[in-house]
Amino acid sequence: MDNFKSSFFKIKNMKDYLYSLVRMILICGLCFIILYPLLIRIATSFMGYEDLLDPSVRWIPRNFTLQNYTIAYEGIYYIENLISSLTLALTVSILSLFSCIIVGYGFARFEFRGRSIWFALVIFTFIVPPQIILVPNYLNFRFFNLFGLLGEEGFNLIGTYWPFILPAATASGLRNGLFVFIARQFFIGMPDSLEEAAYVDGAGPLKTFRTVMLPSAGPIIVIIFLFSFVWQYNDYIMTSLLTGRSGFLPFALQSLRGTVSTLYEAPIEDWVSEPEFASALENTGIILFLAPIIFIYLILQRYFIESIQRTGIVG
Repeated sequence: MDNFKSSFFKIKNMKDYLYSLVRMILICGLCFIILYPLLIRIATSFMGYEDLLDPSVRWIPRNFTLQNYTIAYEGIYYIENLISSLTLALTVSILSLFSCIIVGYGFARFEFRGRSIWFALVIFTFIVPPQIILVPNYLNFRFFNLFGLLGEEGFNLIGTYWPFILPAATASGLRNGLFVFIARQFFIGMPDSLEEAAYVDGAGPLKTFRTVMLPSAGPIIVIIFLFSFVWQYNDYIMTSLLTGRSGFLPFALQSLRGTVSTLYEAPIEDWVSEPEFASALENTGIILFLAPIIFIYLILQRYFIESIQRTGIVG
């Protein structure tokens, strides 16, 4: 009997070990697939011109150099464009955060006529492909008249930040429907006793939201802010359509080759025509572009993971 138990536990431990090993291999493989594009860009960005033409150099540069970063830094006018991109992204993120949380709280905690229909329209906003509303968005802000109250011709808001500020402040932006949905699902899951206790103490709806519900909304605050910031920071189509100017990092990356050709003389001017060097230069520019996002994620990593777990967002 003792031998049987010993054999049984050995087999069970072996199965647990094999299961852990297979799980570890799968996780490492998935992580490598996800991180491979970033890793290859980082490795390429430190390679000299000779390494880029040498097919035997794959991951570790033989001629380590920071020249690519210097050229890309100057070619995309990094500081100026970074300030513009961060200013727009932070403005939109903060406004979207406050407006979407307030709207989501209203959908979750207040009864009003047509609530289900209005919430269905909110869900519909992030189902519709954004390409469908590009032209209506442009015309709306090109001849902005606020339902006819500002005259027939209205005001031309194209080329300013207002086409981003107004939708973000009113929770009607391109992806604000998702943020409203996240806020509603969070507040609807909070116990009613919190609000009832605040009402008994004499607090009104606004004070209850500000002092009781909002301090508990840390998880969705982090999620909504990060998602909104990353999407706006990476946006190219809406930003190019509504601002009409090129003072942002996504635009600078698009014209990096041409800018470097005009800034530098030979041999760098000749190198840009080489596909290998041009690709390495673009990879370096992408690393500089991603640096603020990676930095923010490293700071907020713990809070972001906790927020995802507490709100139940998956996928």
